[in-house]
Formats: sequence, structure tokens, C-alpha cells
Amino acid sequence: MAQFGKVLTAMVTPFRDDRSLDLDAAASLARWLVANGSDGLVVAGTTGESPTLTHEEQADLIAAVATATDVAVVAGAGSNDTEAAIDLTKRATQAGASGILSVTPYYNRPSQAALFKHFATVAAATHLPVLIYDIPVRTGRKVDTATLLQLAQQVPNIVGVKDAAGDPSETAKLIAEAPDGFEVYSGDDGLTLSLLAVGAVGVIGVATHWAGVEHAQMIAAFEKGDTATARRINASLIPSFTYETGLDAPNPIPAKAMMRLLGMPVGRCRPPMDVEPADLAERAAQVLQDSALTVTSGTGFARD
Repeated sequence: MAQFGKVLTAMVTPFRDDRSLDLDAAASLARWLVANGSDGLVVAGTTGESPTLTHEEQADLIAAVATATDVAVVAGAGSNDTEAAIDLTKRATQAGASGILSVTPYYNRPSQAALFKHFATVAAATHLPVLIYDIPVRTGRKVDTATLLQLAQQVPNIVGVKDAAGDPSETAKLIAEAPDGFEVYSGDDGLTLSLLAVGAVGVIGVATHWAGVEHAQMIAAFEKGDTATARRINASLIPSFTYETGLDAPNPIPAKAMMRLLGMPVGRCRPPMDVEPADLAERAAQVLQDSALTVTSGTGFARD
């Protein structure tokens, strides 16, 4: 079904040189991503540096992107404070979002019963469909499959999950037991093909910033039963997956470096994510050189 699209990019947030929010650049980037393979966008997620955005900035960013495009805009609106998550969810709803992405409360590590209560309470604050974002490597707490199933069965507007838990076998169990209409999106670029194989409907990606067309082609090939082509495309994307991860340049630092290389004025990250390896631009250029990507630069020149 893929109600939000099949290729969603977890969009970086553009900043000016003084680190202030650049809404014009955000609108331009959103339109460029749609032109380069994304049929949906996630705004103000972790890749969008939500930990450094004020609630007002998040609402302004969501409104700017929603106005600039005609695709689904899923708004990051999570927090480890339930009241803050409710406030962000209400602001995102008013700003014109198509859906809400609500991350597992991080650091304080609630129990599974508390997670159920948190997500159900946040979902009650909006009429929009809600995706749960399960990423235990960042939050310190896995949302158990039993909890996800309980939410899917009992909270009508919780409609799916962005799965970055890294366990395709457990995802297969979730999909097998979930009610009709509950959708799983890959939240780990390197596992997208594996998750498609067990029933995921698409990807919320980072490498889709520069390889959105290839992701769409991979998904289309898989859905047609052409697994050989899907595997070939996935293999061609491995350099991108490797580039976007790393302890010396964690996400979203590499994504912003790649966008700058492609001529998109996204600026650099806000502290504490403002320290880049000296060779990051060269790494980005090497990815483009080594991969046959269908992407146009921000200045309109094709890179084939």
C-alpha cells in the first residue's frame, strides 16, 4: 500500500553560515529530492537534526516543505518527554504534515508498558496517521514486537513503523502478525532489500538524498519479481551505505557533505555535529565516481 510513498528521504535541514534555519533552501531541497526519486519526505527527524531545533523551528520547517511540495511530508515529532512530543505533534499537525514520525523515548528507557502509553497518548494528540520510529541503537530501548502489535491493534491512527532495529527475522514476525494496513518502512538503508523480502513497503532513507532513483528502481524490480536486478542495484549502492555511516562522521554529517558537493546549499551541522573529517568531501566525490547514479546537481548539471 505504501500510503506515504515507497521512497521517502529523511531530509537534512539546511542552515546558513551562521547556523540559522534556511527555510528557502529547505523548500528548494525538498523540490530537488522529489525531482530525484523521492515520492515522500521526512522532515525534522534525526537526519534533520531535530535535537538541535526548537519547537518553533520544527513547525516552520514542516510548513515550508509541505507548502513547497505535493508529496507526503511526514514530520518528526518525537521526544523522550511525552508532553514535549504531544506539543510537537500538535504543531506538526497544524503546520500541514501528512503524517507523524514518533521516535522511541531515548535515554530514559521506559518499560514496554510505558512505551505503549507514550505512543498511544501522542497518537491521540492528532488525527494524522502515525509511524513509530524504532531505532534502539540511538534510543537505548527496543520497542518489542508485542508492544508494536498491541499499538497496531488498539490505536487506530498508528499505521506503521520505521524499522531501524536491525533484525529482519523479528520484522518478518511483526509483519506476519500485524493487522491489514500496518506498514513497515526500512529505516536502515543497508537492510532495505532484506526487509522488502519479508514484506516492508518501502524505505525512509538517507542515501536516497543522492540515490533516490536507484532505490525506486530496486523496489520496482523486487516487486516485479526481478530479484537479480534488485540485488544488482543494491550491490551498486553499498559504497553509499558505507559512506553514510561511520564513527568519525555519523549521520547526517556525510549527507550534508554530499549535498554540498552536488551544489545544494544545506550548510553544515549544528553543534555538537559540527566536526567533520578533513577528507569527507573527497569521500563523497569517490562515491559519485564509483557509482552509476542518476542524480542531477543543484546547478542543473547531470551526473551519470
